[in-house]
Amino acid sequence: MIRAAVSRAFGEPLSIEDVTLAAPGPGEVRVRLQASAICHSDIAYMDGLWGGDLPAVWGHEAAGIVAEVGAGVEIAAGTPVVVTLIRSCGDCRYCRRGQYVACDATFDLDQRSPLTDATGRRVTHGLRTAAFAEQVVVHHSQLVPVPEELPLDVASLLGCGVITGVGAVRNTAAVEAGSSVIVVGCGGVGVNVIQGARLAGADPIVAVDVEPRKLDTALSLGATHGLNPAEHDVVVGIAEATEGHMADYVFVAVGARTAIEAAAGYVGTAGALVIVGMPATGVMSEIDPGTLAARNQRILGSKMGTAAIQIDVPHLAGLYAEGALELDRLITARYRLDDINEAIADVKAGRALRNVIVFEDPSA
Repeated sequence: MIRAAVSRAFGEPLSIEDVTLAAPGPGEVRVRLQASAICHSDIAYMDGLWGGDLPAVWGHEAAGIVAEVGAGVEIAAGTPVVVTLIRSCGDCRYCRRGQYVACDATFDLDQRSPLTDATGRRVTHGLRTAAFAEQVVVHHSQLVPVPEELPLDVASLLGCGVITGVGAVRNTAAVEAGSSVIVVGCGGVGVNVIQGARLAGADPIVAVDVEPRKLDTALSLGATHGLNPAEHDVVVGIAEATEGHMADYVFVAVGARTAIEAAAGYVGTAGALVIVGMPATGVMSEIDPGTLAARNQRILGSKMGTAAIQIDVPHLAGLYAEGALELDRLITARYRLDDINEAIADVKAGRALRNVIVFEDPSA
């Protein structure tokens, strides 16, 4: 029996309940969590924007200690790990190409949730992880061992927000040094796009957001310019920053239709529009295909930063250890599981980059 934050109605607060977590099956691992960060994807599911079956436990950006392994799993109990939603078989046509986020295999956990509530009712294994809980059972491909000296509350950010943002730059777009980069939306993912652009040697890096505090954070993490659409003509500002050429890469890190359509106007000749933020189901955008063709532009979708987690997570952990990647300042506040609704409210109100739920030390 473990404690979890259960979603029983879309748009309503989560309830803290005792639930039963099944033992790991073949190829699966049970992890005792130490931290689980709150991502806007969790909130989108909680609010019903992407559908889904209830009751459910959401949460997918986590870190903890391996507690138990199923048959055929080589990772040892006691290993500190980052937990992600990326589940890959290693053998389908996408995995063979290294496109692990596109894996189309079906896993046992896709068909049977390991969670049941006090009445015996099955609880949805939200986002393939269900990390708003003290423990999770996931496929072994969703785990990456991390150094023992890496704090696990910090490590949890590597499960989604950081690999998504930095990966969009590094993997999806393969931004070259000296490229001009625009980042629309400077929340938990957007600021990591900015960090990725800085690490890639992009210049200029223009942050666009309506929240002054987020622009300040973006500038402190590597943006060279900050533009607030409520105060500036963004097109003019980008033209000035890029000497009239507009951007080589425009990353949209929010899921708003208006932001996506406006961002298309920021892309220069031979530039790329990279969609990182995910709108609600059914939201459509209009983009001029004539301009796209005439100016040799591209549109790229970026799911989870096109990450290969066994490569990207250790790489990012190494950058953090070297002081080249900021993670500590991305955590706005830490909360206990009992206070998760307060933590979620702060994220929804735009007051947090990442709020993190912390659990008891698994080694205690």
